[in-house]
Amino acid sequence: MKILGTGIDIVETGRIRGSLEKFGDRFLRRVFLPDEVAYCHSRKFPELHLAARFAAKEAISKAFGTGIGKELGWRDMEICRRASGEPFVKLHGKGAALAEARGATAVLVSLSHCQDYAAAQAILVA
Repeated sequence: MKILGTGIDIVETGRIRGSLEKFGDRFLRRVFLPDEVAYCHSRKFPELHLAARFAAKEAISKAFGTGIGKELGWRDMEICRRASGEPFVKLHGKGAALAEARGATAVLVSLSHCQDYAAAQAILVA
């Protein structure tokens, strides 16, 4: 396994809570895919899980070296969950094309959150 890139991000959960209050579904539709929203809203504190996924997408964009923008959008990455609870990444659209172009076979991701912060680390591997 060869590491092609790494990324890390931390976000204040209050920032995500504020975006939810101010922009509601518009914010959710811009950043997250339907299954991500459904999972997060099934939890007692959805904003903590949304914040962790937001941080993961930022970390993934850093692992690719692109940031969020023209080459890689919010909805080109999906943070999923195995039955065991382990998070994993599905790439769509530009994300899948970028991974193929870079020779990446997977994006490994780790999430963490508490009341005030959410953090994520991503590793792009070949």
